[in-house]
Order: sequence, then structure tokens, then C-alpha cells
Amino acid sequence: MHPPHTASNSGRRTGPRKAHAAGLFMLLCSAAAQAHTDVGLAGGLLTGFLHPLSGIDHLLAMVAVGIWGATLGRPLVWALPVAFPMLMVVGGVLGIANVPLPYVETGIAVSVVVLGLAIAAAWRAPVGVALAIVALFGVFHGFAHGKELPEAAAPAAYAAGFVVSTGLLHLGGIAIGLLQGLPRGRQMLRASGGLIAAAGVWILAGMPGVA
Repeated sequence: MHPPHTASNSGRRTGPRKAHAAGLFMLLCSAAAQAHTDVGLAGGLLTGFLHPLSGIDHLLAMVAVGIWGATLGRPLVWALPVAFPMLMVVGGVLGIANVPLPYVETGIAVSVVVLGLAIAAAWRAPVGVALAIVALFGVFHGFAHGKELPEAAAPAAYAAGFVVSTGLLHLGGIAIGLLQGLPRGRQMLRASGGLIAAAGVWILAGMPGVA
């Protein structure tokens, strides 16, 4: 009889089983946590924050608002980046509520073209006209964000996330607009507007039903 040796073997067999069970438990917990990343305020905020960065049309339009505002100067350098997110919230509420709004994707693509052309042409639009253009496009962009609200996300947190992200993109556009103070800076900004407009035409041409 070898009792000590038998007990030792039993402990050796039990150890790996416990380790495997613990590993399986941790794996299941990790999977459950990943499956609930969109739940609650934090998940909704993060999802909303990332959404404007996920589409080139949204990103270009929001940066273009900042650039155009910077080239127009006060008060539009701040008024445009404020008006756009405010009307985005209105559009987002309409999207979440499933209120019909036609030609949303077309409107978003057109916003990239129009804002790019405004920068390329160095258009000194009157304050009211510039605000109206940006406000209209803000509704289209916000509506698209609202329609794509994940089911698990908190609507208020999701809206706050995409507004904060939009504001940061506007600030990035304003920073780019500061290039106008450099030698040949205005020419570079106008060229960037032309590239943005060309990207908008490319997006528009690639839409279903557009020849």
C-alpha cells in the first residue's frame, strides 16, 4: 500500500481540472462582457462617439464645416460648428422616432460636395445663408445617426457621443483653416476644398440608382 503516493497523484489530477474550470469561467465572463459593450450609458456614449468616424461622408462634411467657418471668420468660425451639432440632435431625434425624411443619403453626399465647393471657391456667404446651409445638412447627418442607433444603446448617451465627436471634428477643421495665415495657405485650403468636393461627387456617383 502506498497511501501517500496515491494522495499525491489525486492532487495532481485535481489541479489541472480546477485550472481548466477557472479558465473556462473567465472565458465565459469575458464573452458576456463583450456582448454587452453597447448596454448602458458608457456603451451608448462610446458607440455614438465612434459613429461619425465610421463613414467618410460624415467625417469629410464635419471637417469641412470647421474649415469653411475658419475661412469666413467671426462670427461663423464658431457659429457654424455650433449650429451643425444642434441641428444634428434634431435630426437624430427624428431618426430615432422613425419620422420619414426623404433623400437622407443623397443629402449627406450633397453636403460634402457643397461644403467642399464653398471652401474651394472661397465663398463669402452671408451669415444667414451659411447658417441655413449648415443647419440643413446637420439635420440629414443627425437623422442618419439616429436611424442607426443600436438597439442596446442609451439614446441620450448615444446622441451625446456623436455630438462630442462632431465637435472635435469641427475643431480639427478649424485648425486646418488656420493654414490660411501661412504663405500660400489660402491656396492650400481651396485645393483641400476641391478634393472634398471631388470626394463628395465620388460618393454621390457610387450611390444606388445614380448613373
